[in-house]
Amino acid sequence: MSLANRWINRGLVAAWRWAERRGEIVPGTHAGDRFGSLGEGSAIGFPMATLMNPGSIHVGSGALIGRHVTLSVGYGPGAPNLPERGLVIGDRCIIGARSSLTAHRSIVLGDDVWFGQDVFVCDSSHGYQDPEVPIGCQLGEHQPVEIGSGSWLGHGAIVLPGTRLGRNVVVAAGSVVRGEVPDNAVVGGSPARPLRRFEPEVGWVSERGHVRPILRGMEQLEALEALEALEREIEQGAQQGSDDDDRPALAH
Repeated sequence: MSLANRWINRGLVAAWRWAERRGEIVPGTHAGDRFGSLGEGSAIGFPMATLMNPGSIHVGSGALIGRHVTLSVGYGPGAPNLPERGLVIGDRCIIGARSSLTAHRSIVLGDDVWFGQDVFVCDSSHGYQDPEVPIGCQLGEHQPVEIGSGSWLGHGAIVLPGTRLGRNVVVAAGSVVRGEVPDNAVVGGSPARPLRRFEPEVGWVSERGHVRPILRGMEQLEALEALEALEREIEQGAQQGSDDDDRPALAH
C-alpha cells in the first residue's frame, strides 16, 4: 500500500471514530431531546439503523444501546394515533448491535434486560389469508410484548407478537419465542421450548431431571468453571473409551 493510501486510511478511521463519539445520542443532545424520555447515563450508539417517532420511545437510566439498532413506533414517521409509550426500555438495559425493536402498540422491557446482537422484537406481524392482497398490505393484529426484568436474550433471538417473558428468563441464541414464559426459566429452539426451570431449594432443573445448583456471586463463577472442567474430562474420557473400543484386540 502506498504512503498516500496509508494516510488516507488513517484519516478515515480517525474521522469515523470522531463521528461515533460525536454522533452518540445521550441526554442533552438534540436527538436525545426528541425522545419521550432518555434517562441519565443512557447512550445510543452511532450510527443507528432507524429511529422513528422517538417521542413515543422511553429509555430509563444507565441503558446502553449499540450501533445500527432500530428503535421505532408506528408504521411511518409522524403516523397518527401513536401510543404515548409505544416502546419502553428500562433502567440499565443493554441492547446489542443491529437489534431491532419495532412497536405499534406496546413493547416493554423491564430493568436490567440484556440483548445479544441481532435480536428482533415486534408486537405486530402480517396477515396472509386474503390471496388477492399482497402480504405486506395485510396488517396483523397488534399484540403487546413484555420482557421481564433481569432477562437475557441471546444472539439472533426473535420475540414474536404477544410474547410475555417473566423475570430472569434466558432465551437461547437463535430461538423464536412466542407465548408466555414464567419467571426464572431457560428456553430455546424454534419454536422455543422449556429447557430448564427454577425450583427453590433445589436448583435449575432440566426437562430430563438434571439439576444445576443455585449459585450466588463469585461462587457461581467458580462453580461454573469447575463444572465445565468436569464436563470436558467426561467427554475426553468417553472419547478415549470409544477409541480403545475401536482398536483391534491383540492375540494372546
